[in-house]
Amino acid sequence: MGDIYIVLQNKTVFKGKSFGAEGEALGELVFTTGMGGYIETLTDPSYYGQIVIQTFPLIGNYGMIEEDFESERSVVKAYVVREYCEKPSNFRCDMTLDDYLKKEGIVGVFNVDTRELTKIIRENGVMNAKITADLSTIDYEEIENYKIVDSVPSVSRKEAYRVNEGAEHKVVLLDYGVKGNIPHELALRGCEVIICPHSCTAEQILALGPDGVMLSNGPGDPADNVFEIGVLRELLGKVPIFGICLGHQLLALAAGGKTVKLKYGHRGANQPVKCVETGRVYISSQNHGYAVDASSVKSGTESFFNANDNTNEGVDYPAFNAFSVQFHPEACAGPLDAKWLFDRFVDKMNANKARAAM
Repeated sequence: MGDIYIVLQNKTVFKGKSFGAEGEALGELVFTTGMGGYIETLTDPSYYGQIVIQTFPLIGNYGMIEEDFESERSVVKAYVVREYCEKPSNFRCDMTLDDYLKKEGIVGVFNVDTRELTKIIRENGVMNAKITADLSTIDYEEIENYKIVDSVPSVSRKEAYRVNEGAEHKVVLLDYGVKGNIPHELALRGCEVIICPHSCTAEQILALGPDGVMLSNGPGDPADNVFEIGVLRELLGKVPIFGICLGHQLLALAAGGKTVKLKYGHRGANQPVKCVETGRVYISSQNHGYAVDASSVKSGTESFFNANDNTNEGVDYPAFNAFSVQFHPEACAGPLDAKWLFDRFVDKMNANKARAAM
């Protein structure tokens, strides 16, 4: 637990104490506001290449629980907390937060004023940072030039696998960095889920005979994924499609829209989204740094928007029998307000089957 420093791109330096793995880390500094769900945050592939700050002051009090992991490994660059719990109390606990970070090779920092650190990001925007125990090695040009690259290929599975084989509906789930609860929610609704790598072609996907295609969450700049966008362009109108998070952004780009980078993104479990049709507000879990420019999507209509900053949170594509949302309806540890969107996807597949049978 020696001294360690967080050096921001704007040359601000924070001193803290180290835990987890030893070493240095260079990444994009972001904050998440969830009061719980740190297990899901640490195992969410959407955080690839990022140093994650938890705004809630005490983290680790219920330990790390493998059954709740969203993926098999953590891809965060480093983890920053105000205080971490050394002795968690939970009958499901498999290991401490410190032990998990050591196991995954992730540098941890505690005893830092995370409130002040978050305010800097909120006011100035997302910036890069380096974590090191030796300030003499700092190269600000290195920090400034850091960029998240090859994000989707780095987190997508290399081989396809199936969940809930033989179920009523066959869904191809394109893995851009999928969270484990997405195939779980589909399986609960009678779907056989074929999780396919990001590199699958439209021909390969359609050859599987899917009743629907699901587009997962994932990390990075959506516009970087030129191949994946081209695949979705070929799939439009051929099969019902439901996209979440990065999948939402890629679907918009495939439909001719544009995406923009947000100042500091939406990351947490308390983001209010308003349904355009009903006016109802849902509380949602989110983790993204980019947003769809709704005015640029000429072939779709906005279905949800963020009640805080009015950014787009969903688009419907009636002509393509497709829809997508920016937030996470499958969210664990919650909230669960929007799980009905999976039912909507199943309804679309049922309706498509009925039309084909006529």
